[in-house]
Formats: sequence, C-alpha cells, structure tokens
Amino acid sequence: MRSQLEVLNQHRLSPVSSYTNLGSGLDLASMVDPDEGHVQGSLRFSLFYDQLQSRLVVTVLDAQSLAVQDFRRSVDPFVWVRLLWAEREDKDQSSLQCVLHEWQTRLVKKSCSPVFGDQFSCALDEEEVSRVTVKFEVRDYDKYSRYGILGEARVSLNHLKIAYPLELRHNLQRPKKDIVGEMLLSLKYMPTSQRLEVGVLKIRTVSYPTTTERAIYAKASVICNQCKLRHQRTAQKKRWDMTVFNEVLTFLLPDPQIRECSIIITVYALHPAQKSSKRLIGQIHLEKGSTSENEHWKLMMQSLRQPIAKWHFIQI
Repeated sequence: MRSQLEVLNQHRLSPVSSYTNLGSGLDLASMVDPDEGHVQGSLRFSLFYDQLQSRLVVTVLDAQSLAVQDFRRSVDPFVWVRLLWAEREDKDQSSLQCVLHEWQTRLVKKSCSPVFGDQFSCALDEEEVSRVTVKFEVRDYDKYSRYGILGEARVSLNHLKIAYPLELRHNLQRPKKDIVGEMLLSLKYMPTSQRLEVGVLKIRTVSYPTTTERAIYAKASVICNQCKLRHQRTAQKKRWDMTVFNEVLTFLLPDPQIRECSIIITVYALHPAQKSSKRLIGQIHLEKGSTSENEHWKLMMQSLRQPIAKWHFIQI
C-alpha cells in the first residue's frame, strides 16, 4: 500500500511544470488586483512538518464568502501557493526572498465558498523551516480575460508549532508583492532617432542552497494602452548572487508612445540542460505614477541622450 506522502506527491507541481497551468505563464502585469476595500472572505488551510521525512505538507481546505468582481454573478476560484524562503532568518525590508516551490489547487467553478481539499508536499530541511513563509493567493479564473486576484493569506513558519497538523483560517487581505531581487537598470532616450535604450547592468538574487538552476536572463517588454508592442531579451548568463549583464536593449518609440508607454522587465531562471525549464523570478514595472520607477523615468526625460542608472527591486 502506498504511503500518504506518496499520494501527496502525485498532486505536487514542480516549480518548472507549474508554469504551464492556470495563471502561471502570465506576466504579473496581466493579473488584476482587487479594488480598494473590495477584498472579502477567508481561506482555511493546514500546515504540517514531518520531522521523520523532513517534509512540509500544505493542505488547502476551503474558502468562504469570496468577493464577486466586475459584473459577474459568481467566481471560478483556485488557489496559488508559494513557499518563500528568506536569505536571513531575521526578515526585514532589505531581506531578499526566493520562491522554493509553487503549486495550484484545482479550479472550482461558480462558487464563492469553494471546497478544495488539495494537498502538496516538498522536502525541506528542519533548520530552514523558520525562514519560510507560505503565501496563498486566491485567484479568479477567466478564460477570455485577465485573471483576478481575490485576495491573499500568508503565514510565517517562524516559531509556528507544526510538528502536528495545524489548521488555520485567515481572512483574505489585499495582495502585496514580495522582493526577490534587485536590478541595476539604465535608461536613455534619444528624441532625434526616437530610440529608447534599456540597459540591464546587474541583477542580484538569492537562491536556496540546494537549487539546481544554473542560468538567468531578463526580458524587456514595451506596453502601451495595455498592449505589448515589442520585446527583447538578454543573453543567458551563469547565475551568481550578483550576475553582471551590461547589455543594452534598444526600442524605436515615437514621441507620443514614449510619453504613454510603460516598460516591464521580467527575470527568468532556467536550467540549460532541461527543456521547458523557464521559471519566473520576478518583475520590475517602469511606468508613470509609481514613486521610485517614476523618478527614474523623469530623470531620463530630463537628461535626454544621457544614460541614467538606478537600482530597482524585483518583485513577485
């Protein structure tokens, strides 16, 4: 007879294969955050750390009273689960994180109080448990449009007693991004030739000690009126804690577009020896209206023909 953990492992989605499932292959910009004050409902889940087998078991049980978005009468919810590992146990604002594993539950159609009952497990050293945060993101599936985010729940495993299964219910909160790296970017716009140059200079990331990924690259996309106009990517580089690229990606943009467009820099990790091994690390969104990114854009437009370099957080 198969053990319970063997059954659980059948439900596990690897970090690579999960990106072919619901909502996984999309850019973060294609996700719709809920409106202010429109998050409601709760999520019930359980956590268990098997000390004998050094495995963490996460069970997504059910959700209640989810919000209905837009003009729809119901929602088609599923839950995206991330295990975030911090580079330091004493997490602070400057502490970077990385995604250890990602899973998704099954889709439950037309239900504001869905029952999931999906279990996932992964190997995890006991000394690393305190650095892990489990993030549950409740998403609304839409076949023809962008997925909506109904809210999130997260729990840090630091000082949490999960030697026995611990069942919790958390109220959903507005989703927030997590910092998974930093990138040194340069921007230069030349109005005469209508050319925008995006320089990917350095990328700093952290990775779990046993990670097998060996390469990293970045892709820059130009978005205007929510439509992707064009994109370019850097070459693959061997992944280090600080990976140096020093590459310039060039885009031809007329004056009206440069004043209305936004730039999305997406960072991927991969294992060159495997096919379909691309895994999203995180993104930077350069657009008007955001504080730090908007400052960089303003400096570029005030210093035409001069490259302006600035560090940005990579978020997921």
